[in-house]
Amino acid sequence: MAATIEYIDVNGVRVPIIFETDKRLPLVNMQFIFTNSGSIADVKKAGVAKLSAKLMNQGTKKLGSAAFAQALESKAIHIASSTGVETFVMEVGSLKEEFPEALGHFKALLQDPNYTKEALSQVKTMTIGSLSAKVNDFDYVASNTLKSILFKGTVLAQPSLGTIENVKSIQLQDLENFVQKHLTLANLIVVIGGDIDLTKAKKEIAKIVKVFPQGEVSCVKHFHTIKKPEEKIVKKETEQAYLYFGSPYKMTVDSEDYYKARVATFILGTGGFGSRLMEEIRVKRGLAYSAYARVNISNSSSYMSGYLQTKLDSLDEAKKTVKEVIAEFIKNGVTQEELDQTKKFILGSEPLRVETLSQRLNRKFMEHYKGFTIGQTEHELKMIKKLKLKDLNQFIKQHKEILELSFAIVTK
Repeated sequence: MAATIEYIDVNGVRVPIIFETDKRLPLVNMQFIFTNSGSIADVKKAGVAKLSAKLMNQGTKKLGSAAFAQALESKAIHIASSTGVETFVMEVGSLKEEFPEALGHFKALLQDPNYTKEALSQVKTMTIGSLSAKVNDFDYVASNTLKSILFKGTVLAQPSLGTIENVKSIQLQDLENFVQKHLTLANLIVVIGGDIDLTKAKKEIAKIVKVFPQGEVSCVKHFHTIKKPEEKIVKKETEQAYLYFGSPYKMTVDSEDYYKARVATFILGTGGFGSRLMEEIRVKRGLAYSAYARVNISNSSSYMSGYLQTKLDSLDEAKKTVKEVIAEFIKNGVTQEELDQTKKFILGSEPLRVETLSQRLNRKFMEHYKGFTIGQTEHELKMIKKLKLKDLNQFIKQHKEILELSFAIVTK
């Protein structure tokens, strides 16, 4: 059964439900996705969203972390919370026969989260430990530095995990306030699929969502990249140089031209071996083991980013090569052979992107979240198949803004 979108009315709020039946295995998976509730909501203190999700993974106050986990494990039930940039996700999965019990545990968690000083101390300790380890993760350092440049002065410039100082300062009340404000009916989208009947699923969901406050619909704010390119060098005891680069990309999340961006960026740097950056930087010049570039288009931002690692004494040449490859790409576009090979890969690998229920549901969620009708991805694939070289190259020439490269470099 293809995915559908249904709605239930809860206290005057229409909550969308993205649903797909899959009876091949006796499994059910459900996600409660709250929009505008990820790290983008950490306006006052970075790391609150991530820490809120981690605290939700500490079970109920009544049972505590260990007993709650044992209760789930005994029935092979999975309940977990996580955050992205724009979303807060609570997931429940189990065998079909255990799903009613899974929902019972889920509702108990929502009504009685483990808001205790002991649980908070535990998740803060784990987070601080992770952040301490990342001090010497130079990919992490370079990536966060690039974000701090591109989105200077905005919430997107902050590391989603926060800093050690941020995490130490977070109090239990900060997390309770975050959950109360952002986990609301008005910002909820439910995604459910598996061996379950739609009518039954709607009834079960209706019982659970009454736990949430109504809230107000909040739109995700869009943040623009800096107007003038910048470069920042971070000195570390490293044997390699880490070169991260980024630029603006003028495209909205609901653009009908997204499929062209997908093809163009695949040829430039997403496609691995055969991409322009990989060919010039690794194959021809031996400057790096790998080099990538991709476009990041969401409700909150739109930009191109990429990265490579190179020898310390090759840093300047690698940086110069990145600029040259992108300039050549904008000036002369791509070849018919490159377009044909890209079409073959994207269209030929499509079955691998929809072979699991989770993949299909996630795709339908993203279509709905971006404002498209269900089936937009299939429409884009048809457009890719029809895409002509002259139209693609015209599109590429229109995006000269990707030449405005900012660099974040970690070197010795």
